Amino acid sequence: MIKSKKLRKFKNIKHGFFNSIGGVSSGLYKSLNCGVGSRDKKINVVNNLKIVSKKIGVKKNKLVLLKQIHSNKIYYLNKIPKIKLVGDGLVTKSKNIAIGILTADCAPILFYDPKKKIIGAAHAGWRGAYKKIGIKMINYFKKKGSKINDMYAIIGPSISQNSYEIKEDFRKKFLNQSLVNKKHFKKEKNKIYFDLKGYIFQQFKNIGLKNIEIIKKDTFYQKNNFFSARRCSKNKINDYGRNISIIMIK
Repeated sequence: MIKSKKLRKFKNIKHGFFNSIGGVSSGLYKSLNCGVGSRDKKINVVNNLKIVSKKIGVKKNKLVLLKQIHSNKIYYLNKIPKIKLVGDGLVTKSKNIAIGILTADCAPILFYDPKKKIIGAAHAGWRGAYKKIGIKMINYFKKKGSKINDMYAIIGPSISQNSYEIKEDFRKKFLNQSLVNKKHFKKEKNKIYFDLKGYIFQQFKNIGLKNIEIIKKDTFYQKNNFFSARRCSKNKINDYGRNISIIMIK
């Protein structure tokens, strides 16, 4: 479990970015696969979720996950929802409700305002980032009374630019949004690479957010022990496990 340097100083919250180590799954899903949407044995995923819940210090039925759809849809929680919510962001001020995000190369982003005691978690792949889910989350916090200087945003382990090869139409889409986005792409040996973390970081910076941290772990590299959709695809494997990132107010 990786912790944010900026968040670990706050004693009234618990958080963690988990990789693939420390669970009960085997084979392709070895070992801490928390992806309920994967084809892993359901009992293994349930047991893995129990493991991470215990590590964070919350009952498993108090860990809220979404059915993620690469959107910018955000929900505010004041109690445990009775059905699985469909979207990519969660916000709460309630104690002992852990909110989690599942990723396998996309960026998990954890948010915290220590003044207003609000936490948030968002799933930002390129689609969610393009739809500005991070900025939408900051605006959501503002509606709850947060001030920009009090907010923290931690961009968790995700695919790095050196591993994120894309095609020209992808690049054009971002340049059509803004020519400033050109700096988030590089060309090497006739290949184009995209900096997802840098793109999200720049969005936060542009709206005046100062407390930003990037966890510099590339999920694509096997040695970092994260699940990676792109690595599985490259190896012609048709499914993959999911990493989990969690934050909770104690």
